[in-house]
Amino acid sequence: MWRPGSRDFFKDQRASTVGDILTVTIDISDNATLSNSTSRSRVAAENTSATLPGYEASLDQILPEAVVPSNLVDLDSDGSTTGAGSITRSESPALQVAATVLQILPNGNLVIAGRQEVRVNFEVRELLITGGIRPQYIDTTNQISYEKIAEARIRYGGRGQLSDVQQPRYGQQIYDLIWPF
Repeated sequence: MWRPGSRDFFKDQRASTVGDILTVTIDISDNATLSNSTSRSRVAAENTSATLPGYEASLDQILPEAVVPSNLVDLDSDGSTTGAGSITRSESPALQVAATVLQILPNGNLVIAGRQEVRVNFEVRELLITGGIRPQYIDTTNQISYEKIAEARIRYGGRGQLSDVQQPRYGQQIYDLIWPF
């Protein structure tokens, strides 16, 4: 019954006060198939003639037959963006995440939050969990299953190079904002 090094012999080790840590076990079966493609094209042309009062004759003398004053301004614009990406995902995250007790509600329930981030190569997987639990649902090993969390917000996702394929490059985005034609 007694183990050397244990903190308390008669005290319950389950999370019960603000700042205590407990383990949330998550075992979700998730399947998703996403496919996305974008294509955008824009062509614009603007031809404007401009007169330069008194300078047309001077241009003819300097550059005979090389300058047509009615075609001094000519604006053209051509832009396009194409992006494609697809995700086929079948995940069954079986994870455990440590969560901290943030608040004790007047009815005795606990508000918890936990976060875990794992980076592999250029992809980041992130797990966030928040919600409220009843202290009675915490087992003797200080764990609780995710389906016993009220108003659970579980966010499991990632970011990386695949999402970058869907966006036009920064230079193209700036060009699209600035160029009026």
